[in-house]
Amino acid sequence: MAEPRTRIDPTDPDIYLHGIPHAEFAELRRTEPVCWIPQPRGSAGFDDEGYWAVTRHADVMTVSRDSDTYSSRENTAIVRFQPDMTRDRIEMQQAVLLNMDPPQHTKQRAVVSRGFTPRAVNSLRAALESRAERIVHTALATGDAGDFVTEIACELPLQAIAELLGVPQEDRGNVFEWSNSMIGYDDPEFSGADPMESAMGLLGYAMQMADERQSCPRDDIVTTLVKAEIDGSHLSIDEFGFFVLMLAVAGNETTRNAISHGMLALLSNPAQWDLYKQTRPRTAVDEFVRWGSPINAFQRTALHDTVLAGVPIHTGQRVAMFYGSANYDDDVFAAPHTFDITRSPNPHLGFGGSGAHFCLGANLARLEIDLIFNALADHMPGITLAGPAQRLRSGWINGIKHLPVKYH
Repeated sequence: MAEPRTRIDPTDPDIYLHGIPHAEFAELRRTEPVCWIPQPRGSAGFDDEGYWAVTRHADVMTVSRDSDTYSSRENTAIVRFQPDMTRDRIEMQQAVLLNMDPPQHTKQRAVVSRGFTPRAVNSLRAALESRAERIVHTALATGDAGDFVTEIACELPLQAIAELLGVPQEDRGNVFEWSNSMIGYDDPEFSGADPMESAMGLLGYAMQMADERQSCPRDDIVTTLVKAEIDGSHLSIDEFGFFVLMLAVAGNETTRNAISHGMLALLSNPAQWDLYKQTRPRTAVDEFVRWGSPINAFQRTALHDTVLAGVPIHTGQRVAMFYGSANYDDDVFAAPHTFDITRSPNPHLGFGGSGAHFCLGANLARLEIDLIFNALADHMPGITLAGPAQRLRSGWINGIKHLPVKYH
């Protein structure tokens, strides 16, 4: 097979300061869609010398759907840690749902999914719609300009988590800071805090909340989850704490970034913003997620020797799925680099490549994104860019830290 012109490490956090490396991904999809990426041993926190980069839509789907071959638990789903990451700390993360394999994953997901049924999500619609409008009005009241990320994009996901879990709204700032520190360890803006210390802070907060519900039940999802039984078992207080840990990242960081990327794309394509304001197409949300691909990559580890797209994968080797590449695969998407809020069908992998780990909160994320953009179109139609986006330095999250805008 022909050698690609470039051989970058697509988990290099410096790359994403400039956005997804589309040209390099396109070349890899064309010439070497399952490509070995060498790394100095320990440089990404793993005791190995690299990983396989999977860049085509079809191959990402294959890996996602085969939990018998590709493990989330073995090395976790996180594709890049800091070099000082220890094996003990990696194994601690195996208690998070994202990093479990069946049957443990199947059992725990059956419990926590009770909080994300269409009925449960729809029951939040009125409250979240009101919150979305209040967020936009609050931003307008602060002045003519602001940071879209901190004043608007982050607020609804945080408030939704608080609404869902019964977290006092005044505590949502702590959740914001904890989650930023947990995932932003490669970025100088957030690297001052210890990610493990932040995780322990959030874990302790969640476990205390679960303990309170055990003794004083309420009509909320926390009580439902700590009391629910599946096959004779229920979530322990520890398990609930790790679930909240995951929710803080999966339900906050990713939705916030989908909103930020969606707004940046709309304001960079004024005709699309005008079209959205006029028609509010239901297809828009999925295009925001495809375009932004907030999670650029997750990984699996081969449990036994296998072959992927004709390439031998050996037991114990890591396999990274690049959603930021798969979502622009021109074998699947017509004109993938055209931002089109009417795109249909749109089989993006922004919520995962199906399989056991398809995003549990996809329906809630879609609802939040839909509500905030409707509120923006109704009450802030004249919003414009006031400067360039500042991107997160991360090897696996395609994030926007700051987005200066004019509100009027």
